[in-house]
Amino acid sequence: MTAPTIAPDKTRPDESVVPDRPWVAIVWNDPINLMNYVVYVFQTIFGYSREKATRLMLDVHHKGKAVVSSGPREKIEHDVYMLHSYGLWATMSKDS
Repeated sequence: MTAPTIAPDKTRPDESVVPDRPWVAIVWNDPINLMNYVVYVFQTIFGYSREKATRLMLDVHHKGKAVVSSGPREKIEHDVYMLHSYGLWATMSKDS
């Protein structure tokens, strides 16, 4: 006995799962904060090494911005809040 063949249901939408893109915290260049202070903030908030914090600070300084953290929305909201509490200009957005 052979099992009946079932044709795919064309009325149902594709159910493949697309992974959610993470959120990112972006720090923007500003005319107020000194470079060594920005390095200090990155080390304090994120626990980055001096080298990584310096690299990110240089991106902010030369490119105008840098992505400093990524993850779920709640984490990034907290990161942006912390960056603001240290006086840095920061925003969040979906990673592209």
